[in-house]
Amino acid sequence: MAFTTDEDLRHLFRRAGFGASPSELELYRAVGPREVLNALLDFDTIPDDVDAKIGQPGYARVMVRGEFKPNTNITDARQRWLFRMLHTERPLQEKLTLFWHNHFATAYSKVAGAYGSSDGTRLMAAKPSEDPVRQEGQIELIRRMCMGPFDDFLVAMAKDVAMLVWLDGRFNTKAKPQENFGRELMELFTMGVRLYVEADVYAAARVFTGWNLRRTTSGAGDPNPRYEFSYNAAQHDTTAKAFSFPIYPDGGRTIPARSSADGLQDGIDLIRAVASHPETAKRLARRLYGYFVSEVNPPDEVFIADLAAAYLQNNLSLRSMVGRLLRSSPFHDAANFFSRYSWPVEFAIRAVKELGWIGFNVNDVVNALTNMGQLLFEPPDVAGWELGPGWISSGAMLARANFAATLTTNQRTNLLAEARPHAQTPEALLAFMLDRLSCAPLDQRAYDDLRGYVGSTTWTGSDTQVRNKAAGLAHLILGAGEYVFV
Repeated sequence: MAFTTDEDLRHLFRRAGFGASPSELELYRAVGPREVLNALLDFDTIPDDVDAKIGQPGYARVMVRGEFKPNTNITDARQRWLFRMLHTERPLQEKLTLFWHNHFATAYSKVAGAYGSSDGTRLMAAKPSEDPVRQEGQIELIRRMCMGPFDDFLVAMAKDVAMLVWLDGRFNTKAKPQENFGRELMELFTMGVRLYVEADVYAAARVFTGWNLRRTTSGAGDPNPRYEFSYNAAQHDTTAKAFSFPIYPDGGRTIPARSSADGLQDGIDLIRAVASHPETAKRLARRLYGYFVSEVNPPDEVFIADLAAAYLQNNLSLRSMVGRLLRSSPFHDAANFFSRYSWPVEFAIRAVKELGWIGFNVNDVVNALTNMGQLLFEPPDVAGWELGPGWISSGAMLARANFAATLTTNQRTNLLAEARPHAQTPEALLAFMLDRLSCAPLDQRAYDDLRGYVGSTTWTGSDTQVRNKAAGLAHLILGAGEYVFV
């Protein structure tokens, strides 16, 4: 069975990826929805070889300053991630990686402030297979675990070196318990602000005492130190910790006193308790609904309960929750098409995918994202970016329009070749461009304005005219309010 309409297919890839290029649309048009969804969800079965395509013909370019070093140069790391979003054959994995990057918001600037720009980049973005001592950056951890059991994911994030720097876990000792991670674990990462009391924050801080990090080197001047989680038993508070909510399946609310050697289990017990809390399941369901389905149309609570059940009944499986969501009626309901405000990086990568990238440099996206309000690896605070209408301001819209101008100027010659067969009349050219760029439906006035722009001069269909008008239309559509929605 094929997709009912192209819009169904485009909607799927706008939400479960970063849009679809014309060649991708052509490839998937004849494929059944079940097969496409399975390919998106079971991305582990698809080779992850996209990074090897950097610098190859036929792909977007990167800016190289001597040598491309995405493991140690944060600008190059940003370019590599944008290249992945644009060219990956595992789009849902990258879309989820972006989601969790915001959920576990960690800023490069603080990590680099602690360990320098090179190691700061390593701790945020290094690929272990390319690092001399197999350092794994936070974003690689997120990419690896984005669909796994959430309790395991949380344990890994609690031990992540960038997180230990970001929320000061490296300073958490029994003499001076550090509250940051315990608070955010409960408030931001799992249950939510109203499900704990201040006494729980102090108890959680004591739970994670000794969850520190260590830096090892092979000797003086080692350019590649290894940073790793270290449980410092001597710094763990061994006394019992009582909470206002259940920690254990029998309803017990107290983590018992343990020896320092066994104290690591305190943190694991707390993490598994908050990960399996019913309110965590509902909160994750709502956040994923807002990311994949709609920020405009509120979810039905029965649907949220269904997503939560998929999570709780399948060993806290994020894959089960995301799979249920992407196969759901609300996801495929046309009323939810274009009912999300695109994040700046979504806007930029979708525009490049839909318009074209030959000769385009992803470094131009890095530069533009700062003005749009979203610099990768640099969320503003522990709560992440302000989503929804928070993305939209006069300055941010101007930045999007300026990026549209940069992209369309770069692609105007390539676009001519694509547009030439569809340029018999102004209306035909406009129809081609509106089909090429999947913006929300235009009202009559907006359509008439675009039609007036194309037909403002006598139409001859010459290459010069088509080149200029096609690029102009692309600029106007990409910069329009309707293209904000995804």
